Amino acid sequence: MKVAYVVNQYPKVSHSFIRREILALESHGVQVCRYAIRGWTENVVDPTDIAERNLTEYLLRGGLLPLLFAAIYQLVANTGCFFRALGHALGMVRKSDRSVALHIVTLAEACLLARLMKGRGITHMHAHFGTNSTEVAMHASTLSGIPYSFTVHGPDEFDKPEFIKLSKKVRHAKFVIAISDFCASQIYRWCAYEDWQKVVIVRCGIDASFGATGYATPAHPRRLVCVGRLAAQKGHMLLVRALANVIDDIPDLELMLIGDGEMRAEIEALIRNEGIEHAVQITGWKDTEGVRDALIAGRGLVLGSFAEGLPIVIMEAMSLGRAVIAADIAAIPELVQTDKTGWLYSPGSVESLSGAIRQCIAAHEDTHSEMGDRGRRLIKERHDQAREAGLLARLFAGQLEPSNLRGW
Repeated sequence: MKVAYVVNQYPKVSHSFIRREILALESHGVQVCRYAIRGWTENVVDPTDIAERNLTEYLLRGGLLPLLFAAIYQLVANTGCFFRALGHALGMVRKSDRSVALHIVTLAEACLLARLMKGRGITHMHAHFGTNSTEVAMHASTLSGIPYSFTVHGPDEFDKPEFIKLSKKVRHAKFVIAISDFCASQIYRWCAYEDWQKVVIVRCGIDASFGATGYATPAHPRRLVCVGRLAAQKGHMLLVRALANVIDDIPDLELMLIGDGEMRAEIEALIRNEGIEHAVQITGWKDTEGVRDALIAGRGLVLGSFAEGLPIVIMEAMSLGRAVIAADIAAIPELVQTDKTGWLYSPGSVESLSGAIRQCIAAHEDTHSEMGDRGRRLIKERHDQAREAGLLARLFAGQLEPSNLRGW
């Protein structure tokens, strides 16, 4: 079985879960052809991401000329399908936050993708994120006859479902993957009831080798670690303010921010203004082993997010026996349970986050050990990479029907 993966940008440091999913599928015997719209210049740090970049074909790498030639080819050689795809593309324009020109470029990208897939024996396409990558897959499916599916993660798909025509993408898909119960509920909210049976939950997974053999006392018991892009929705400004709120009461408290992004300068300025430069370290991006080592060395993971799907780093931290402090939003409560696997706080509340930090640092070592054991069991039960990839492989092969898995 040969499957095409379609991603907007691949590889990407914040999307390592896609790489892990692809590699897990290949271990199940699935041949995966990687296609991305962009990403060949991405500054990746993980050696595996560098290897993946060399295996990926990029739709925009040659500029607009190959897109034009591919569109002309489809118009001449596949006229009926081309005009059906054009109709779908024009149907995407109404209420869209993207221009007509961008939707036409997306159609041209689909024309090139259909041409690249031709003769390769690909039997299924799968896109990650229900945004423009799925739009490309939907048009390429119309042009090639190859069925497609896509994984919805959130929060972007839930912020603008009407703009991205989420319901239309679900309607034309063979099936749709939701990464959590909450994610499935949001797809149900925006698609037709008769399409609910297409939705199946396949959870993002963690490789069994990532987790430690058991709970380990942290080398830095008053260090909290935050992993994520330095962007507005990740709430780093809230997190810095909460740290400043409690630091006088918690000697030697530290915060390690792993990641980079467009808000780094603003975050650094706030750290200086709060006078806590001695307590906060921004490391930039780390590879998988670097993140693992940082989580093991610290007391726990803390996230200041305003919007999420279900962060992979929560699964990583819990698989390593670390408690998690996170906002009570989206699918996070499916893993983070106050006084069981960590602490939930009211989203956007500096006071609530400050209180959760105080509880985490004050908790006895035995409490952290018990939380760590619960978290590790939960991740093993729900987020095993090999098991979830096996389920996905059977869906791709048509050996499982989504409606049977969902019990409709």
